[in-house]
Amino acid sequence: MHDPLSMITPAPPDAATARRIAALGYDPAAQAQELPAGCNLCGARERQVEVAHRDRYGYPTTLVVCGRCGLGYLSPRLTAGAYAHFYDRVYRPLVSAYHNRRIDAETVQGDQRAYAVQLADFLGPWLSSPPRAILDVGGSTGVVGKILGEQLGGRVTVLDPSPGELAVARAAGMETVAGFVEDFDPGERRWDLVLLCQTIDHLLDVGATLAALRRMTSSVGRAFVDVLDVDWVRERVGSIGRCVKVDHPFYLSRLTAEAFLGLAGFTVVAERLAGDGHWGFVLAPGQRRPPDWPALESRAAAFLAETVPPPQWPPTPVAGTD
Repeated sequence: MHDPLSMITPAPPDAATARRIAALGYDPAAQAQELPAGCNLCGARERQVEVAHRDRYGYPTTLVVCGRCGLGYLSPRLTAGAYAHFYDRVYRPLVSAYHNRRIDAETVQGDQRAYAVQLADFLGPWLSSPPRAILDVGGSTGVVGKILGEQLGGRVTVLDPSPGELAVARAAGMETVAGFVEDFDPGERRWDLVLLCQTIDHLLDVGATLAALRRMTSSVGRAFVDVLDVDWVRERVGSIGRCVKVDHPFYLSRLTAEAFLGLAGFTVVAERLAGDGHWGFVLAPGQRRPPDWPALESRAAAFLAETVPPPQWPPTPVAGTD
């Protein structure tokens, strides 16, 4: 078993990495922040347990886990406006500083192409028919959408908050929409294939976004969502604190992802675990289904017992609350 204290307080970045990050002059604590109204999955307000206080970049960042369902989320977190500025000006330089190599709209395209080819091969057998219209939510430069459009057929729309990355997608001939999916109003438009690729952790409202994806998916269409499994990552890096990033407001497991999908009205028709820890789900429109709350609570209790040293867990019940 891992040392519980190390799981709450990760080792800071090495001196060279810390200097590169500091040179960016970015301080999340100086940006506009907000407290989530409660757990985005189950709605509980009084059962959050703090499990980390600093992220992998060295920024003061508080990760809480809901004791009722096990969902992890940042509290407080940046506001939507602060995140928009972050993705426009800070995100790529920050990850470049952390990894000590250039990571931008140009350099990520190689990895995106390989991901897209594998995804097209995986999705093909599970599509009811070739998609005529594809929506790639959080689609960055449009590389993934473009390759899926070429291999599976269909016109591609890319929705992303970064104007610079959308410019690349637009130059490649795709329709683009600037903004967050939470704010996107598609009207009566529907798509035969809706993609949310390696994006869900960056959202501010997972439940509302998945419900919107369900509405945007045609009645005979499919959606694809993949989530970075926090249990998989924690097992490999040895610390919950080392999983935390200021750019990831949410931390899902396979169980919490399935709970969100069922509540949104999706039925899982296929799934896979990629080598980097992303659980991918092929989804068909279905009926909304409530999760197995006792099973989620039991898993949350086990996770917190492994992660949080006593006496912080279990928390003292508060009368009249969830």
